[in-house]
Amino acid sequence: MEPVIEAYNLTKRFNSLTAVDSISFVVEKREVFGFLGPNGAGKTTTIRMLTGLLTPDSGSISIDRIDIIKDPVRAKMKLGVIPEMGNIYGDLSARENIILAGRYYGYPSAELIKKTDYLLNLFELAGRKRQPVRAFSKGMKQRVNIASAIVHDPEILFLDEPTSGLDVKSQRLIKDIIKDINQKGTTVFLTTHNIEEANNLCGRVAIIDKGKIAAIDRPEVLRGTFESTVAVEVAFEAPVEIDVFSGKGPIDRVVKSGDRFKLYTRDPGSTVIYLAGLSQSLGKKIISLEILKPSLEEAYLRLTEKKDGK
Repeated sequence: MEPVIEAYNLTKRFNSLTAVDSISFVVEKREVFGFLGPNGAGKTTTIRMLTGLLTPDSGSISIDRIDIIKDPVRAKMKLGVIPEMGNIYGDLSARENIILAGRYYGYPSAELIKKTDYLLNLFELAGRKRQPVRAFSKGMKQRVNIASAIVHDPEILFLDEPTSGLDVKSQRLIKDIIKDINQKGTTVFLTTHNIEEANNLCGRVAIIDKGKIAAIDRPEVLRGTFESTVAVEVAFEAPVEIDVFSGKGPIDRVVKSGDRFKLYTRDPGSTVIYLAGLSQSLGKKIISLEILKPSLEEAYLRLTEKKDGK
């Protein structure tokens, strides 16, 4: 594999706060790399250093073997960046924003018009391409953001929380486009606190919490790290209270979700037998029962709890 992003011992402080604490990782060419963590974990600070918007207090950053601190212009020419707050101009139309972004990167004028029209159709913006972006919904503005960031066919695309707060249709469209541009050869660096999004899009994820990286690996490997605790999900034909599971059977923890209960256990077989007996004693039939392997969410929670010493 060929590395296109190399970060070593990155540290960034803001007065007494250490936002990023000596982190290192490598992103390979053509992969979708997820940077996963809660709000305030250090994700945005990291992406700002990687894209040259912030200078690290210590450490080094290489973009396709170019030191972005020493040669920022050449490194940035390889990047497309969609920051968390967006970077489009509200008084310009969608078409004007995309064309302006293409000109920043020296895209040939004759080809730029064709590329802009292609992107407007791809992002379902053609019908409103001449309207000021300030009148657009948040989802439409984000589509203009991404179209403007990829107009020059960047080798590496940075997305900071690209689907946060968007409607379902916009989320689906943006995820499909991320997959498409990655299949065409673009490396994608995706920061998110949405675990399902990371699981569906990313080949590898780094989990960051309080400025430190807790783990980096494929989602499947991270899930497999915690095979010792699985969950049995059950639903009964009539409502039951969560207290009926208290202190009974080989159960470590119970979480209610709608009309279902997720029972975390080290012994799923015995838990199923226990639930069958509970069903009889309550006089309520089980209408669904499923043994669930650990999810990426569980791996995330376990890793961050371990990091905090809990």
